[in-house]
Amino acid sequence: MRIIVCGLTTLMMVSVPGIGIAQVADNEPPVITPFWLAGCWEMSAGESIIDEHWMAVRGGTMLGMSRTVRGGQLAEYELLLLYEEASGWIYEAHPSGQPTASFRSSAITDTSIIFSNPDHDFPQTIAYFRIGSDSLLARIAGERGEHPRQVEFPYRRVPCPGSG
Repeated sequence: MRIIVCGLTTLMMVSVPGIGIAQVADNEPPVITPFWLAGCWEMSAGESIIDEHWMAVRGGTMLGMSRTVRGGQLAEYELLLLYEEASGWIYEAHPSGQPTASFRSSAITDTSIIFSNPDHDFPQTIAYFRIGSDSLLARIAGERGEHPRQVEFPYRRVPCPGSG
């Protein structure tokens, strides 16, 4: 038997040939970690290129950054912090020229994570969906004024700078 610490939850692993069973101590629900988000992602649309880079989960935290370049010039950037709390994951965005905004995870699976903040101006929802091993769909959605709006960012995995 092995005890594995995964973020804020302790898992007890029982090894049975051909079967893997995970039980969470104290009957708490298992914490799903969005490890699949880690890496470098890129989207091109016309003269715009958007890079989004996420560091691997360490210490219950992922650090990310996003950069949009249009016509060879930096148009906007965003520093991102994804961290785990007892109630779930928090997505903290520090966008260029705007105040910091935090979103709480409202749904998470092994291939998707959705964050919500109904009090934010726009977006109220941020979501990531893993599509295979080399694609990622990011989506922001919500109301702007009285009009629903949704923007999708279809990313493809690219080598991280400096990874040779």
